[in-house]
Formats: sequence, C-alpha cells, structure tokens
Amino acid sequence: MLGPMKIFLAALIGLVVQFGLAILGWGGFAAFFGHPVFVAMTAVTVVMAGVSPFSGGNVSAGEREDRGNRWVIPALVVLGLLLAYFSSYTDRRDFWTIDGAAMRWIGFGIYIVGGTLRLWPVFVLGRRFSGLVAIQKDHTLVTTGIYRYVRNPSYLGLLVGSLGWALVFRAGAGLLITALMLIPLLARMHSEERMLATQFGAEYEIYRSRTWRLLPGIY
Repeated sequence: MLGPMKIFLAALIGLVVQFGLAILGWGGFAAFFGHPVFVAMTAVTVVMAGVSPFSGGNVSAGEREDRGNRWVIPALVVLGLLLAYFSSYTDRRDFWTIDGAAMRWIGFGIYIVGGTLRLWPVFVLGRRFSGLVAIQKDHTLVTTGIYRYVRNPSYLGLLVGSLGWALVFRAGAGLLITALMLIPLLARMHSEERMLATQFGAEYEIYRSRTWRLLPGIY
C-alpha cells in the first residue's frame, strides 16, 4: 500500500515526466514557458499534485483484487506519455492542429474541470479509493454527492482532463489518443462493476439502475 508521501512522490515524478515530454516536444524550456497558457497549465497541475496526497486514496490490493485488470495501468501510462509528447510536438510542427489561439484557453478551462473531476471522487472515497480494482477493508458503497448521478466520475475526469490537454495544444493527435483511452477505461469499469455487484449484490444493482456510467443522460 502506498502512503501519502509515496503518492506525492509518484505524482511528482509523473508531473516531471509529463511536462518533460511536453517541453521536449515543444523544443525546450524557453519556447514552452514562453506561452502563458502552458505556464498556467503547469501551475494548475503542480497544485493538483500537491493536493492529491491529502485525498486519502491509495494503491492497495485490499481484501480482494481483480489482478487480471492490472494491464489497464501500464496501458493508460503509455497513452498518457504519448498524449504528453505528441500533442506538444504536432502543435509545434503545426501538423493536424485546430486553428485559433482561443482554443488553447478553452482547452485550459476543460483541463481544470477534468482535474477537479479526477480528484473530487478520490477525496469523497478516501481510503476506499485504490489505484487497483479492489475491495478495501470495511468497504461501503457510496451513492451520494457526484456518485448520485455518475458511477465513475474519476474516469470521466481523466478523459475530460486529457481532452483539455489535447485542446491546449490544438492537437488532433491528442484527441485521437484521448479516444483510445476509452478502451482500457471501459475494461476497468467493467471489472469494477463486476466486483461491486459481487460485493454489494442487490444494493449495487439498484444503484446501477438509476445512475449513468460516465455522462448523465448519455452513458
């Protein structure tokens, strides 16, 4: 199980790698940080990384885990790395980009919404939130707050944040990579829902019947 300090270090390393690739794709520090929107996005990401250790989330196998779903983690990591580099690189090369400087700031706003959606559920679940598909000790089903409407708000946040990142760089390639994230995320959601249905039975089935997997009113 990863404690708060290890989670912070992992988030810090992830941030350095993510922005390191973006800086490399853009052609260097001076070029990258010469854009106000890139500076703003970096600052917001640093704040999110600093807040994450206080959420109570962890990476624990708990009392029962679906180990067959662990492939999703490296798959998302690889896609995240591709998103970080190629969004920046294609933007600098002006290859398959979306026109309009305003698009960068629209993307920045979407990025903030995604980051908030990603972290908010972790704070709600606390120690029940794990980076693995697992049932924790004394696990209870949360059906209030944002979970009253959406069963997987953190995954929605990941997709929205990735979309925002792609739009900050006006990157068509980034939009494609974000779409590809649906493949491992859907596998992850299927696995989690099977485990929760086994753990909570009828209670979970009733909850699932009145909520949406990702987008209220759509999916």
